[in-house]
Amino acid sequence: MMARHPLETTLILLIGLAVATLIAARILPVAWLVNIVVLGLAILKGRCILLDFLGLRTAPAIWRGLVTAWVLGLASFAWAASTARLLI
Repeated sequence: MMARHPLETTLILLIGLAVATLIAARILPVAWLVNIVVLGLAILKGRCILLDFLGLRTAPAIWRGLVTAWVLGLASFAWAASTARLLI
């Protein structure tokens, strides 16, 4: 049996996370909880894409940390915007 390429494994993981996002959006009853779960899954997907498809897995730790902080900051801004919309 042939071993899988690491990008194939990541692609399968990304597809699974996308399906989990769709399921979470349909099953969870509370809007703020849906936002948290969907954005959490988006953070995981973004990190997988950055590490494997953009080649940051072998980059220095400082670059991985900076790019991961950027993804977290972007998701935090999206969460704050959605929360502000619910409060208004």
